[in-house]
Amino acid sequence: MDGRLEPDCPAPLRRRMRRLRRTGAMRALVAEVRLDPGDFVNPFFVVPGRKIRREIEALPGNHHLSVDEFLREVDDVAAAGLGGLILFGLPERKDAEGSSAWDPDGPVQRAVRAAKERCPDLLVLTDVCLCQYTEHGHCGLLAPDGGVDNDATLDRLARVALSHARAGADVVAPSDMMDGRVGAIRQALDAEGFTGVAILAYSAKYASGFYGPFRAAAGSAPAHGDRRGYQMDPAAGVRQALAEVALDAAEGADMVMVKPALPYLDVIRAVREACCLPVGAYQVSGEYAMLRAAADRGWLDERTAALETLTAIRRAGADFILSYYARRAAGWLRDGT
Repeated sequence: MDGRLEPDCPAPLRRRMRRLRRTGAMRALVAEVRLDPGDFVNPFFVVPGRKIRREIEALPGNHHLSVDEFLREVDDVAAAGLGGLILFGLPERKDAEGSSAWDPDGPVQRAVRAAKERCPDLLVLTDVCLCQYTEHGHCGLLAPDGGVDNDATLDRLARVALSHARAGADVVAPSDMMDGRVGAIRQALDAEGFTGVAILAYSAKYASGFYGPFRAAAGSAPAHGDRRGYQMDPAAGVRQALAEVALDAAEGADMVMVKPALPYLDVIRAVREACCLPVGAYQVSGEYAMLRAAADRGWLDERTAALETLTAIRRAGADFILSYYARRAAGWLRDGT
C-alpha cells in the first residue's frame, strides 16, 4: 500500500503531512533545502582615498569604502564564515576605453592585495567589466556607429582580469556579456601562468529593470542608449540562457551565473539541470532594495522575507548566491540576530 486513499474512503487519514511540520526540530530534520553562511558571497564597492565610509543611499546598509575601511569588512566576512566576497571599483577618472579598470594601483587591485594579505584563505572574487570606468557607461568600447564593439573589447577585458590576477584574486567574474570574453580571459590568464585563477562567468545576465540601485552605487548608468544589445532580453527565456552557458563552459568557464535571481528561478533550474559546473545566482540590488524598502515601512518582516527569497534561489538550484544580505543572513542563520 502506498498510503493513498480512494476519494470516497471513509477510513481515518493514514497520511498526515502536518506530522512532519509539527515542531521546529521535525521541520529541520526533513528540510530539503538548507542555507549556510558558506553559500553567500558579499559584494563590496571600493573607492580611491582613505578613511572613506559613505553609505549608499540606494543600497541601505552598504557603503562606498576606501581600502583601509574595506579591511574592517574583511574581518567581518571571515568571522561570519561567508563563502567569499566580490569587489566592484569606482575609479578616480574615466575615459572612453575604461583604462583605469586595469590600473595596478586602482581601488580593486589594492583591495585584493590588502584582503589577501589580511586573510589569505578568504576567497576573493572580482567583477570584470568596463561600465564603471568608461565615460559613456557601457560595458565595452564603442564603435563609430555608437554601438558596442564586441571584439575590440575582449583585449581590454583580458587586461582587467590579468590585473586582478596579478593582485591575487582567486576568481575573476566577467559581467560584460561580450561574446568570446571567457575564452579571451582564459587564454590571457594561462599565458601568464595564472592557470589556478578561476573564471565565474555571468553567463545568463538579463537586461533587467532590477539593476537601478547598483548603477547608482557604481556610477555606471549608460550615458546614452541601453544595454539590451548585449545583455539578454528577459523574454528570450531559457533556451538562449542554456546556449550562453554552453558557450562559456566551452571557452573555459569554471562556474556560471544567472543574474538577476528571483525573477529568473526557472532559468536557474534549467541551467542547474543542463550544466555540470557550479551554478551561482546574483540577488541583485533591486531585489535587495525592494525588501529593505518594504521592511522599513513595516509591510513585511525583513528576516523572514529575506531568508525565504534566499531559500527559493537555493531551491531552484543555485550552489551559491551573491547577495547584499550575505552577512545579515549569516547572522540570522547563526543565532537569529
